[in-house]
Amino acid sequence: MKTLVIAAHPNLSGSNVNKTWMNHLNREEDVTVHDLYSKYPDFKIDIEREQKLLLEHDRIVFQFPFYWYSSPSLLKEWQDVVLAYGWAYGSQGTKLHGKEFMLAVSTGGPEAAYQSGGYNHYSMSELFKPFQAMANLTGMRFLPAFVEHGVRTLNQEQVNESAEALIRHIKADF
Repeated sequence: MKTLVIAAHPNLSGSNVNKTWMNHLNREEDVTVHDLYSKYPDFKIDIEREQKLLLEHDRIVFQFPFYWYSSPSLLKEWQDVVLAYGWAYGSQGTKLHGKEFMLAVSTGGPEAAYQSGGYNHYSMSELFKPFQAMANLTGMRFLPAFVEHGVRTLNQEQVNESAEALIRHIKADF
């Protein structure tokens, strides 16, 4: 199975977790890591190139830090222009049907903050609903997300363990 990891971190040099995840994923066969912020620092997305990448892979992963209960802005822009009507959805938009989709997300806050009654009042499952709706609309199967909470408190050994756990998750049969 060929997997495309669409990574979106606006300050990758300042993110030990996301940078380590990408470095580990880059070593894996059948995994393509695509860093949106390095490819499109001007936000001018090559739609045809991006659609071609999607077609070449079976599993699509959005990797990003959780910013304001969503993804960083370039990933949202990517969704807006790449997942076009007539290509990704609509009566003729069937290009992604049958592909698998998952999230790989890091949060600064602890897991307890992302629960009903927690600091943020909502679970990650609830906060991920827009991504699940996107997968549903485009005909992709929404797979369980990989979430690493409290990344600011992890030491390097824990970050490396997280990267290995992410690889196992991305390659798992669901």
